[in-house]
This record gives sequence, C-alpha cells and structure tokens, in this order.
Amino acid sequence: MTTSDTAISIQNMTMAYGDFVIQRDLNFDIRKGEIFIIMGDSGSGKSTLLKHMIGLKRPSSGTVLYDDMDFWAASESERKLASRRFGVLYQSGALWSVMTLAENIALPLRTYTDYSEKDITDIVALKLSLVGLAGFEGFYPSEISGGMKKRAGLARAMALDPEILFFDEPSAGLDPISAKRLDDLIIELRDGLGATIAIVTHELASIFAIGDRGVFVDADAKKQTALGKIDDLRNAPPNAKVAEFLNRSAPGST
Repeated sequence: MTTSDTAISIQNMTMAYGDFVIQRDLNFDIRKGEIFIIMGDSGSGKSTLLKHMIGLKRPSSGTVLYDDMDFWAASESERKLASRRFGVLYQSGALWSVMTLAENIALPLRTYTDYSEKDITDIVALKLSLVGLAGFEGFYPSEISGGMKKRAGLARAMALDPEILFFDEPSAGLDPISAKRLDDLIIELRDGLGATIAIVTHELASIFAIGDRGVFVDADAKKQTALGKIDDLRNAPPNAKVAEFLNRSAPGST
C-alpha cells in the first residue's frame, strides 16, 4: 500500500490519563474509502482513541497522520483547518434540542462558510434527503425517533462535505431494524461520496455487515491484539479474546 492510499495513520500511540495507561504502542492505517472498525472489550479505550484522532484529546505519545500531516505537531490553526475535513456522529446524535433539524444542520455551514442563506437552505434539504429525512426540516429532535435522530446527526456530520466520517457507537440504543437501516445508509454514503469512515462499535451485526478492516484493542493487554480484514479476523482469529468477541451470539447463531 502506498502513502497515497492511506487516509489516517496511527503510529506508536500511547493513550493515558496521567500515569494510568489505557493503550500503548498502537499502530494501524485507515485506507481511503474504506469502512474501518475500532473494536474491543469494555474499558479498552475505543472512544478515547476516537477523541485522539479528531483532536479532542492529545495522546501521551505517538503520532496521528492525515495524509502526510502530523496532526498533533501542527499549529492550532492548522489543526482547525484539518478538522474541516472531518464529520463526527456522536453516540447520542448530539443535536441541539432547541434547534430544528434544519437549524442543527445549518449551524456548521453558518459557522465555517460564507454561503448565502438560500444556498444553506438548499444544502440542508439535500443532506436531509440523503439520510431519508426530506421534509423534516422544521421538526425538533424531541419530535422524532431515535433512529431518525441518528440520521439527522449524520446529515449534520456531512454538512461540510467531509472526506472522513467518524462514528461513535452509531447503532447504540437502536432496534435491529433501525440499526440495519443506518448500516445500509453508511454503506450508501461511502459508495456514493467516496468518504473514508472510521467507526467505534461493539455491535456484531454492524461489524460484519459494513466493516472492511478493523483493529481490536484489548483492555487487559493494553494494546492492539488484532488488525486486518473483518472476515479474516472472524474466520481465523489471532487469539482467544478476539475469537470470543467476534463469536459471541453472532448474527444467525442460536
């Protein structure tokens, strides 16, 4: 794989709170246009890893590269500019409850662009249409279902046409049908927009349905213990922990 194939490179990263180490020596690449799964058992630091990758927390050591840019070695202004390439869907959806869906999606457009109000209105309508929420511009988050909130959060994450989308447990709290619809939508967006997608999840149905490759971070070993194609990790797990994780009540099992 050449450098041009890599969207994100994590090199020799250690995550810690003070003297308490969460993970050490993390090394993996996320390729352009793939759906990459960050998985692991409870307390392994999956969401913390995501925070390191999107600029919310500086790693104790190591490097996060976007193309050839060393994210944490860059200036604050350079990091802010690089962050414009990201879209983030948080576990809760993180919509502002006092704003309509249209206002939520318009917020990053009004904050970071010079688009006219007409252009913003058109873009908001397009993004909601892409996630199957055309006509819901005037609804408030409290007026829609959990699955619809996740899709509205995804529409906001896409507002600035990011190259990279980060999802933190996108299927959490959803019924199986809503989760399947969200998985299908994620694949459609990757295929239609060519976006690179990194997902923190423990949901097996989603991991197997949409994941191309993934990394397993082990809470006990405090390091990554598996990296590769999802199907390969399931069919030939490199260790007992990964085998147990990927074969617990797997879809279709009884």
